Amino acid sequence: MAYQVAVVGTGDPDQSDRFAMAYRHAKGYERLDSCELIGAADIVRENAVAFGDTFGIDEQNIYEDYESMLAELTPDIVSVCTPPKTHADIVTTCAQSRVRAIHCEKPMAGTWQECQEMVAVCDRQGVQLTFNHQRRFSRPYRKAKTLLDEGEIGELQRIEIGGPDLYDYGSHLFDLSGCLTDQAPVEWVLGQVDRSGHEELYGLPQATESLARWRYESGVDGFASTGEDGLVDCHLRAVGTDGVLEVGHEDGPPLRFKTEGSGWKTVDTGRDGIWRVQTHPIDRVLSRVPVGPDEYFTEPPYVSRGIEDIVTALQEGYEPALAAANALQTTEIIFAAWESARRGDRVDLPLEIEDNPLEAMIENKPRQPS
Repeated sequence: MAYQVAVVGTGDPDQSDRFAMAYRHAKGYERLDSCELIGAADIVRENAVAFGDTFGIDEQNIYEDYESMLAELTPDIVSVCTPPKTHADIVTTCAQSRVRAIHCEKPMAGTWQECQEMVAVCDRQGVQLTFNHQRRFSRPYRKAKTLLDEGEIGELQRIEIGGPDLYDYGSHLFDLSGCLTDQAPVEWVLGQVDRSGHEELYGLPQATESLARWRYESGVDGFASTGEDGLVDCHLRAVGTDGVLEVGHEDGPPLRFKTEGSGWKTVDTGRDGIWRVQTHPIDRVLSRVPVGPDEYFTEPPYVSRGIEDIVTALQEGYEPALAAANALQTTEIIFAAWESARRGDRVDLPLEIEDNPLEAMIENKPRQPS
């Protein structure tokens, strides 16, 4: 019997190639024999209808009110593809219905309290909760992890990450840092932000530039520099005792590394000869989702791999790679960096706040003339 799947937040079909992530989720479920798309909800009905037409969902199973959809269709799995400020209410409501798994878009939520409450409710209800940090399934990052585990650059000492922002794009990079460090606990975070651009994303404030430093209990240090003038010129750099590896350098290949006494070596991240050791179910998923040999940060294959992993985890009872606990660690670093900026001091974890420190700082600080 197939898992019955519903989607909350279908998005604008004209943006399905960029921002309407529900379309990417749906393609992931659609390719699995173990899943059947049965319902969709969106506060803009015509968007939900267009989504239903695309994926063959019966019009009577199209809703504007997701709570009615949950009550009437009782799906097994729900994908939540709405803006982060709405995640907590929707995930909590889904968990308290009869769903077995919830796959939610990132970032997690608008406040630290909401992030923790979502996870706690799902744990109490026995619901598998995951967040779509799908870049864990990219071959460059998976191969980078393999190189680290094989000791190619020696013992890991530091991770550096760079991107356009700390909260949205940055959540992927902090998540990947957690993956490369085997989710080692984080001891403390130090951060600073610049808000001169007054940016917003998904209705939440964003920093123009951010700096963050953190330390894992394993002794590995982390450094992030985000924004247009960021200091890190690649997506992720891992510095070891014997060398350096980089993923997504602005002037380089998807993955490269160098060791003491050698120049940069480009690593083949194509389909052949990469997955010699397959010790986690994620590696089986990687081998089954077809992609071209030149794939890099093209999103749809990664989303499909994540979907297959969460469904397989539900079937076989293992913890999925995109587990909520991993997303919680990622988000704690981000909120702790903002809290450090608010306090003007280093923040020791666990983080003991409830709000969104960046939002609170902005609300309590008069805006300066531009």
